[in-house]
Amino acid sequence: MADMTKPTYHIHISSKHRMLDLNLWEVWQYRDLIALFTKRTFTLTYKQTILGPAWLFLNPLISSIIYAFVFGGIAGIGTDGIPSLLFYMSGNAIWIYFSGCVTKNASTFTTNANVFGKVYFPRLTIPISNVLSSIIQLGIQMLLVLVLLIYYVVVGAVHPNWIAWLMIPLALIHLGLLGLGCGIIISSLTTKYRDLAILVTFGVQLWMYITPVVYPLSQVGGGWMKILLMINPVTAPVEVFRYALLGQGIIMPEFLALSWVFTIVAVVIGVMIFNKVEKTFMDTV
Repeated sequence: MADMTKPTYHIHISSKHRMLDLNLWEVWQYRDLIALFTKRTFTLTYKQTILGPAWLFLNPLISSIIYAFVFGGIAGIGTDGIPSLLFYMSGNAIWIYFSGCVTKNASTFTTNANVFGKVYFPRLTIPISNVLSSIIQLGIQMLLVLVLLIYYVVVGAVHPNWIAWLMIPLALIHLGLLGLGCGIIISSLTTKYRDLAILVTFGVQLWMYITPVVYPLSQVGGGWMKILLMINPVTAPVEVFRYALLGQGIIMPEFLALSWVFTIVAVVIGVMIFNKVEKTFMDTV
């Protein structure tokens, strides 16, 4: 005899839903799957490599040394009194985090087409897991940054704004949402226009140079060039992160608000396009 005390669950799967239907409760119910996708994305990145997770430290360290040599040594670009290695390490870490959110999500449909075509689950779980895996990567890289920071604090070369450290999580959420929105927009478009997948990596590299990652915003000066950099939606959260972590940075509330508006719009448009494409992408991928 059936146990009448057990609740009955009804799951209705339909392709008919609104374009802005987030289904956050359904996504939350699949939180275990998000954790599995996060682990998969993180482990596959360094699987079958000789040095394995050591690349998490070597990649930003080698890049920072090159930046210090090229931008600091040859070009003579200052770092606002911050030790060059610490400046480039912190900037490199936050940029790898953001670029990872974009590039990983930019191939959501093409990379996971086999899984999408076999079983149902909320498609947004994969983009969210990509952001979470990038956060884990950032956390590991920040261990090396914190070692350098503690050393330079002890010798008196850096004076962080400790109270402003409360702003760091907001900056990370800001960049994560921005990377999520831009990434799923690109992913949705690449189902029809494969050329975009080729341009993503190149475009993200160019994006870095119009963002004050390898140079401080104070070195730009004034005029239209600085305004152009501040309009860049990544500039404001990067400056917030640098100001909180190192005590140096330029925060303009109006451009920070503009960046948040751009981020929200990117996420909303991204979800709308994502929801529309997920119903028919198997016919085009």
